[in-house]
Amino acid sequence: MRSYGGRITRNRKRDGVMAELDTKTPRPQAVEEAEEAGESNEYGLDSEAVGKVVDWLDEGELDNVRALVDDLHDADEADLIEQIDPEYRRQLVDCLLPTGIDAEVFVHLRPSIRDEVLDYLPPEEIARTVTELDSDDAIELVEDLDEERQQEILAKLSSQLRAQVEQGLTFPEESAGRLIQREVVALPQFWTVGKTVDYMRAAADQLPEHFYVVYVVDPLHRVVGAVNLSRLVRTRRSTKLEEIQETDIHPIPAEMDQEAVADVFRRYSLVSVPVVDENSRLLGMITFDDIVDVIDEEAEEDILRLAGVSAESDIYTDTFKTLKSRFVWLALNLLTAVLASMVIGVFEGTIDQIVALAVLMPIVASMGGNAGTQTLTVAVRALAMNELSANTAWRVIAKETLVASLNGIIFAVVSGIVASVWFGNPMLGAVIAMAMIATLAVAGLSGVMIPLALDKFGADPAVASSVFLTTVTDIVGFFTFLGLAAWILL
Repeated sequence: MRSYGGRITRNRKRDGVMAELDTKTPRPQAVEEAEEAGESNEYGLDSEAVGKVVDWLDEGELDNVRALVDDLHDADEADLIEQIDPEYRRQLVDCLLPTGIDAEVFVHLRPSIRDEVLDYLPPEEIARTVTELDSDDAIELVEDLDEERQQEILAKLSSQLRAQVEQGLTFPEESAGRLIQREVVALPQFWTVGKTVDYMRAAADQLPEHFYVVYVVDPLHRVVGAVNLSRLVRTRRSTKLEEIQETDIHPIPAEMDQEAVADVFRRYSLVSVPVVDENSRLLGMITFDDIVDVIDEEAEEDILRLAGVSAESDIYTDTFKTLKSRFVWLALNLLTAVLASMVIGVFEGTIDQIVALAVLMPIVASMGGNAGTQTLTVAVRALAMNELSANTAWRVIAKETLVASLNGIIFAVVSGIVASVWFGNPMLGAVIAMAMIATLAVAGLSGVMIPLALDKFGADPAVASSVFLTTVTDIVGFFTFLGLAAWILL
């Protein structure tokens, strides 16, 4: 689980090294400037600090780099590693290795950059990092390593941590099992509040760093309730946990998809939820900070896929991988564009006789595409948020089709008048007006029906909806406009 808020204490290894530097050597002016640069922006990394780090790496002023980085929040240190040019990234990592990179930094790194940094580290350093992380973050760190390196790292862990990580890796990717934090407080029902508080004080070193509830379990370790810490500290010591436990706790199976888990958090405004196995025994918990990341990842994935970009693509992905991921989508779009062009080809003779049609027909197709995209975006979001179901589908279809049709009427009047004045042909204005209404109505209908149909057949609506929508709006727009022109004007 991530740490938030304020500056954090670095690991003991770094604290010891920096303390030794402070006591044995005078502090150069440059080092003081470095610390000031690291503190110059309370919320995020100052771009000037990145430039200073690059200059110091060029000049070999590594003490200055360490002094600046040591004063950064883990999230800002991760930001520095991401923002610095790739040719300096290895130098920065090598500079920080003698004092150790704090484990939480890896939690904040984007996956592509994290994998790159891990390639620079020896197995011993990775194993140390895994040991310092909560179990859910430890699993995230090693899950993308190749099998051979995974085993090399796991062999260096304690038997308990290794068993936790190996169990976590058995769950499907993007499932609740991969998000489980196994450091959890689970106590029997018959314990009193006083015994619970005394236990937590005595076992402080063994408890999770951050937790919000105490889970109540039966003799078979099945979760039966939860007690919020706020409720716990306000209750008399003699009260039993079963008397103050909440039973509406929404335990989730380890196999549940992480997107469904996020929906549970969102729906019930939860801070944490227990995760159970197939026998309802408590495995651990998932906390809201991890779900915030899941919501962010899923939203980013949907946005990228709507644009035909791979979910693994980001600004840090290398050029060849980016090219490969986008090529397939563009090739598919080329095929659909050919279909639209074939429709135009059918009316080649009509266009030859009325050249104005070539000028006006992109307007109809463009308006249809934009109207359809508006509806499509709303529909895909509603599906992702579980707001669009069989009970609401027809109401949404009717509404979106009506909205698109009304917009079509409005813009039909505008475009019809413009075309009539522009080309001095009222009938041409009438043609584009009728085509505009028909195209926008179909666009509104398709913007809902296409993602619903894809979802019904098990396909991801965010991946394929836009290409089908573009094909439909282009073909309908061109066919309607040119067909009406051939019928009315010739």
